[in-house]
Amino acid sequence: MSPSDVVVVGGSTAGATVLRDLRSRGYEGRLTLVDPEPGTNRPPLSKAVLADAAAEDSVLMDHSSLDVELVRARATGLDHAGRTVSTDDGAAHRFDALVVASGSRARRIAARGQTGELVLRTVEDARRVRERFSDASTAVIVGAGFLGLEVATAAATAGLRVTVVDVAPPLQRLLGDHLATAICERATTLGIDFRRSGAGLMGDPVRGVRLDDGEELAADVVVSCVGDEPVTDWLHGSGLETDHGVVIDDHARTNLSDVYAAGDVATVRTPDGAVRRPFWANAVAHGRVAAATVLGQPVDT
Repeated sequence: MSPSDVVVVGGSTAGATVLRDLRSRGYEGRLTLVDPEPGTNRPPLSKAVLADAAAEDSVLMDHSSLDVELVRARATGLDHAGRTVSTDDGAAHRFDALVVASGSRARRIAARGQTGELVLRTVEDARRVRERFSDASTAVIVGAGFLGLEVATAAATAGLRVTVVDVAPPLQRLLGDHLATAICERATTLGIDFRRSGAGLMGDPVRGVRLDDGEELAADVVVSCVGDEPVTDWLHGSGLETDHGVVIDDHARTNLSDVYAAGDVATVRTPDGAVRRPFWANAVAHGRVAAATVLGQPVDT
């Protein structure tokens, strides 16, 4: 039997997929989306949006065709026994099924109270970075993963002298030696310099980084691209099992009945420990699985 009231917390890729798939699978019950901000398709943030302000609207998600009740508030708590999600506007939203898709936030390395560190997670972040690039001549990017290299490429294309700092070789763990080396060689043709080191932020506001050997790299712009952290603080005390994210099984089910999770906030338990994969394709896959499980349908229909 399908639930009468489904609440989805988080309207970006995973949450949007849940909403869309519930409707496409024939669900006609009440759908409530809780999210203080418009859902965002994040991959273009480090590409089109960093390059062109006109691209900002194209990454915002529109759920209006899905007959969704939109709650523009932040989830602050889960009462499983009462089957409600509370929000920071003082309301409580009843559910028969809940999908936690609250995503993740950018990890920061600034000291407490230190200002000026830039990250890239939202449209507002991309706007801030783009504006800083426009009147800067040098940039340091901390983190040499996919995001770090995309931001570095955008900075170099904008005419900045760019240094990328990371303790590990760029992309080697993800892509292997051959492909990672080829990408880095391409990056160096754009004038991007790579430094193998840890980095601490200097100044307040931040005006550069200090490497492990004490060398200081001054920069007009410093962008931290050092991963993300799942947004689970609103779930504290709810009884939901977490381990670097909300723990789910292969069907997106949590340890609480009628509560599911999907996307960047979700962690899958494996023999090697909890594994969280904060990638777009994984968010889509999780969302599809969660929608099918909520309705008691097989995933491959």
